[in-house]
Amino acid sequence: MAKRDYYEILGVARGVSDDELKKAYRKLAMKFHPDRNPGDKEAEAKFKECSEAYDVLKDAEKRAAYDRYGHAAFEGGMGGGGGGNPFGGTGFEDIFEQMFGFGGGRQRGQAAGRGADLRTEVEITLEEAFAGAKETVRVQSSVQCEACDGSGAEAGSTANQTCPTCGGAGKVRAQQGFFLIERACPTCGGSGRGVKNPCKVCQGAGRVQRERTLNVTIPAGVEDGTRIRLSGEGEAGLRGAPAGDLYVDISIQPHEIFQRDGANIFVRVPLRMSQAALGDAVEVPVIDGGRARVTIPAGTQSGDQFRLRGKGFSVLRSAARGDMYVQVAVETPRHLTARQRELLEEFEAEAGEHARSSPESDGFFAKVREFWEGLGR
Repeated sequence: MAKRDYYEILGVARGVSDDELKKAYRKLAMKFHPDRNPGDKEAEAKFKECSEAYDVLKDAEKRAAYDRYGHAAFEGGMGGGGGGNPFGGTGFEDIFEQMFGFGGGRQRGQAAGRGADLRTEVEITLEEAFAGAKETVRVQSSVQCEACDGSGAEAGSTANQTCPTCGGAGKVRAQQGFFLIERACPTCGGSGRGVKNPCKVCQGAGRVQRERTLNVTIPAGVEDGTRIRLSGEGEAGLRGAPAGDLYVDISIQPHEIFQRDGANIFVRVPLRMSQAALGDAVEVPVIDGGRARVTIPAGTQSGDQFRLRGKGFSVLRSAARGDMYVQVAVETPRHLTARQRELLEEFEAEAGEHARSSPESDGFFAKVREFWEGLGR
């Protein structure tokens, strides 16, 4: 069955920004994540599909190759025939090896046959981000074959035979137009070694697909979008080669009370008009679960801000903490009783005789009158 267009999978248009692409992926990943759909094979397949699409489109170079060649940029195939990879390689990395002499995703000196890196996402609460947490993730990946201990060879046979395809060189060459292209051997993955009698369980690869459960330690102070690397927890390497790494992207849920800005936290506190006018003391929550008492001086205006030092967010890998800012919002009363209306009317009458009771309002309308008078109106 033909693979679906990556942009269609994520529900975005070509030319989409990185932020919008990430937002679209997160929405789908949260919807189809295996932890939220236990036993649902269709959801699991869709999760893998959108993860594959995002892994390509989030990388500028891979995205450029996909925009130009489509899925052919990542498919296997030798030679120059029939609408496959136009460079005749086995994938995107081979395109860069062929054009520029180095791998787009592999660094020089990387072990041949090394397992691929994996990526997953964990969503935590703001409280967990403050205090740190331990989360469990499920990863579908290749692991070392137990039947052959990762050698790829059937029991009793020799594992490290010279690869018959590349003769032990680990690379093969092919003519591509005017160029002589050299790339990793597709049979041995670049190791130069092969197996004479492949293991029947893993077909000589030395690895099989399994679902694993891993524990992830999230440090206190972590920010939204932080990526944690678990070394050696990615795909198993080919025939005993080193495993790749697992990258865990941290997503923090919005909070009903607090808004975070780096190490600082903001909380909006609504006040009655009488509280703001007369002054008061209010208790506000703190992210660590405690309480703080804030003195509201008489005449406090909507938008005024009070700083509580050291009551903010924990700083990553530090004992320091940011500050907490209490932002005041003065509410206008609704659904007045007859007595409340009478009192406010008396207050308004009194306010008209004392210009200093509302200096900002009086000053503004005085300027308005001057403006109109200047225009002769």
